[in-house]
Amino acid sequence: MVMKSVRVILSKNAKEVFEYLNKESSSSKIEKSILNAIKQKTELIKNNFAYGDPISKKLIPKRIIEEYHATNLYRVELPNFWRMLYIVQEGENKIEIIAFVLEICDHKKYNKLFGYK
Repeated sequence: MVMKSVRVILSKNAKEVFEYLNKESSSSKIEKSILNAIKQKTELIKNNFAYGDPISKKLIPKRIIEEYHATNLYRVELPNFWRMLYIVQEGENKIEIIAFVLEICDHKKYNKLFGYK
């Protein structure tokens, strides 16, 4: 049995937030804890692509479906009520899975994305 490798890729939005957290982490304990959690959770996803909490297909935001052609969505909780959202898809070769991180966001942005009040 051949094990599939898992590659984690950040979207443009997620990369911008990651870079912001990386820049601010030297002077902010909160940003540093969120950044460290992202790195830790990314490793967990590499070891088990279904690590996050699956979001019901009917609850996947329309923007996520349209922008990323998402047919699945997983949520990972981060410190300070932040969230990381990712989709899973097959890689270009048949022995690779890609976990594509779409959003890294605070609770307010997460609630807005899902239409929560």
